[in-house]
Amino acid sequence: MASPERRHPPAHDRRPASHLDAEGRRHVAPSWESLVERLIREAMDDGRFDELPHQGERLPIEDDAYAGDHALAFRVLRNAGAAPPWIEADKEVRRLLERRDALFARAASPGTTRMHRERLRNELVALVRDLNAAIARVNAQAPTERQHRRPLDPDAELARFDTVS
Repeated sequence: MASPERRHPPAHDRRPASHLDAEGRRHVAPSWESLVERLIREAMDDGRFDELPHQGERLPIEDDAYAGDHALAFRVLRNAGAAPPWIEADKEVRRLLERRDALFARAASPGTTRMHRERLRNELVALVRDLNAAIARVNAQAPTERQHRRPLDPDAELARFDTVS
C-alpha cells in the first residue's frame, strides 16, 4: 500500500503557531517569532541555559575568513594548543610585565628594607633588559606594525621605581 504524500496545508489554511505547556495546555501565538521568544524566555526562567559552554564569554570564532592563505596553518596551531610565534612572544612580554608590576608592588610594601630595595632595583634592571629583548622578538615576528610594542625606557623604569615608597 502506497503511503499518502505529506504536504503542508495551504498558507490560508494554516493555524497560528502553538505548543503544549508542561500541564498539557495548548498555547497559541500570533506568530512564530512571538512563540519562539516566549519559549526562550521560559527556558531562561527554568534555568535551562545555565550550564551552556562559554557562558559570559565571547563565543569562539571558528571562521578563519581573515586568515587568508594561513587559515589551515592557524587551525593546526589552534588545535595543537599553540599560537603563531609572535603571539607566543607577546604572551611572554605580558608575563614579564606582570612580574615588573609585582616587583613595584613589593617595593612599595611597608617594611621593605634598604638592602631589599637595592636587590629589587637590580632585579628590575635585569627584568627591563629581558622585557626589551622579548619586545624586540614580538616586533620582529609580528605581521604588521599594529602588533608592535614600544620598548621600555630603562631610565624611566628606574625613576618610577625610585619614586615608589
